[in-house]
Amino acid sequence: MAMVGAKLRALRQRRGLGMRELALRSGVSHSAISLIERERMSPSVDTLGAILAALGTTFSSFFADLESGLPSRPFYKAEELAEIGRADRISYRLVGMDYPNRRMLMLAERYAPGAETELMITHNAEEAGIVTRGAVEVTVEGRSQVLRQGDAYYFDSRLPHSFRNVDPGVSEIVSAITPPTY
Repeated sequence: MAMVGAKLRALRQRRGLGMRELALRSGVSHSAISLIERERMSPSVDTLGAILAALGTTFSSFFADLESGLPSRPFYKAEELAEIGRADRISYRLVGMDYPNRRMLMLAERYAPGAETELMITHNAEEAGIVTRGAVEVTVEGRSQVLRQGDAYYFDSRLPHSFRNVDPGVSEIVSAITPPTY
């Protein structure tokens, strides 16, 4: 399986950009880009999005051929779920990374104790999820609710939203976003 960093480096080089130019265009530091390309750091979703935008591509296009040569398949082992970004103590793993022309983004999200998304997020999509472990406070346009195992949410992602683990242990969510934003 091709790694995210190696693919980013190859894409940057195909575009004829040096790391410093990519850093200027993306707003991501030169050192962070270097660490990501050498597989020494996993980029957050926001960081990867900024780099991909500066490279003139989207999450969907970037991940569509990350495992080029593999036919689409219906089943994925846990260890095959691609880590698409790691925020501060939050892991996002993508289901079906190699599925061609995905029209849905399915994520396995894992929140360490006390972890929360940095800002109120907005993107042009609809989003739904089910808490499968722990307790997560979900805030959508100023309204908050603590959701526990088995509880769910569904909202228009253009509304500002955030997530915070309020459980003393790890919390997990299985979520879907359509259209896929990455």
